[in-house]
Amino acid sequence: MFSQILLFVINFLPANVGHFLCCLIKSIPVLKDVLPSPQQEPVTFSNRKGLQCISPLMRSVEETPQPILAKVKGHIPKWLNGSLLRNGPGKFEFGEEKFNHWFDGMALLHQFQLENGIVTYRSKFLQSDSYVTNSRHNRIVVSEFGTLAMPDPCKSIFGRFISWFEMPRPTDNSSVNYVVYKGDYYVSTETNLMRKVDPETLETKEKVDWSKFVVVNGATAHPHYEPDGTAYNMGNSYGKHGSSYNIIRIPPQKSNRNDTLQGAKVLCSIAPAEKMKPSYYHSFGMSENYVIFIEQPIKINLCRVITSKFLGKPIADGINWEPQYKTRFHVVNKHTGELLPGQFYSKPFATFHHINAFEDQGCVVLDLCCQDDGGSLQTYQLQNLRKAGEGLDQIYNSAARAFPRRFVLPLNVDSSMPVGQNLSPLSYTSASAVKEMDGTVWCMHENLHSEDLEEVGGMEFPQINYSRCNGRKYRFFYGCGFRHLVGDSLIKVDTETKKMKVWQEDGFYPSEPVFVPVPKATAEDSGVILSVVVTPSQNQNTFLLVLDAETFSELGRAEVPVQMPYGFHGIFVPR
Repeated sequence: MFSQILLFVINFLPANVGHFLCCLIKSIPVLKDVLPSPQQEPVTFSNRKGLQCISPLMRSVEETPQPILAKVKGHIPKWLNGSLLRNGPGKFEFGEEKFNHWFDGMALLHQFQLENGIVTYRSKFLQSDSYVTNSRHNRIVVSEFGTLAMPDPCKSIFGRFISWFEMPRPTDNSSVNYVVYKGDYYVSTETNLMRKVDPETLETKEKVDWSKFVVVNGATAHPHYEPDGTAYNMGNSYGKHGSSYNIIRIPPQKSNRNDTLQGAKVLCSIAPAEKMKPSYYHSFGMSENYVIFIEQPIKINLCRVITSKFLGKPIADGINWEPQYKTRFHVVNKHTGELLPGQFYSKPFATFHHINAFEDQGCVVLDLCCQDDGGSLQTYQLQNLRKAGEGLDQIYNSAARAFPRRFVLPLNVDSSMPVGQNLSPLSYTSASAVKEMDGTVWCMHENLHSEDLEEVGGMEFPQINYSRCNGRKYRFFYGCGFRHLVGDSLIKVDTETKKMKVWQEDGFYPSEPVFVPVPKATAEDSGVILSVVVTPSQNQNTFLLVLDAETFSELGRAEVPVQMPYGFHGIFVPR
């Protein structure tokens, strides 16, 4: 009854006042349930039992700053010279205070250096402001994605009270990926702050702020690159008029030795469907001529984010899966910055990682890993990842699996095209794009996998032969199978036959596969796959795995007696 009265009152208020009141009510735990919420259909996922406890993979470890020699078993190709650089969380508490979310852990940088069949390993904690400040105070001072820092107990009562009204400062805990701009190496998360690092020594260098060069409040950790080094990225901007999605272009060359992001330019700004509820995104697609951005139903409630500290909540509390919204595809000409007028929609799905995109017969073909439920951000609370027994099984079975899917987006849609017909001319895919009565295009996907992929838990962390195939028609991609909450197998998928090859070893958990091509290779899959394989067992070694990318057979492994947490992303830097 109270909710009906409240809605009646709001309907008679000016639109902007009513919207603000709704946002305020939804952000207050005591009142947010008074407004009706959309009904969500239950989704059935899996029914696995007896999962191994992986809690040791989510524990703090010590760094290994001096290189140690790995024990090689099998054969490491002599041509494979360079460094595999990996990034991910490595410290989950300071003093008595603990982080809540997997994404919150302090960045630990890993390096496997390969030279003439010899492998060494080292690791160092990123000396970010967040890490240094937390270490100095021996408590969590800087808020992270899923953890709100508490006010300084040494402050006065008034000082602590006032601190609840201060906006949380962005973290420079860049724990997600390595990225390259103008030949320099950075580690990145999704805030506006990156850290330059030395890829040889892993030393932390200067902090770089995106907002000093372009009007954005953050950027993804998954940029795309042209062969000449030109980079593209995306970042949101937030202001008094709401938010925008921004496509950024970064030039390939430095203007001087101190140059970082000088010359970066916002190529195109896209308005969200709702200004105060932009979509969360982790990556985007790029073909030869277009950038493809997916506006998905994982929504950032800006009212909640703005009031999160006052309400004692982390930023993660303001990000939610809202499947009452459709998924929309935006296509932008990356040369002109023009947003194509076509309105492409699909059923609600969530995506974190794109596989590839290419153009064919007047269409963009877009491949990505999709989930039918976007609640997985909450799944990766550390308390969930550290569960054992039935509790762990329940968490896994309630989380959606990701599967590779293909979409087709016709580039030239106009009023002359027939309604109700598939506009895709591509005979090699069953993905369809059907024009609706209102002029929008409804996109139905093709599954890029056989039923066998369901048996290995779907797939995430997709990778391709990037230097050869990104933005071009391709055949193979690689990823991790997820019969656990972290990857427990490596997979190669043939997009033409949908057949797959799998590497798996009980009790071991491989990281994102990184493809390294053989010098002067002619075949797309002529090269190796590198993956760091970790284990929760104290009696087993972590190792760098080297697979033949064509046959997916093991060539060799380089073992190190070091415990490592399960990490996120990385790159190979050739010598």
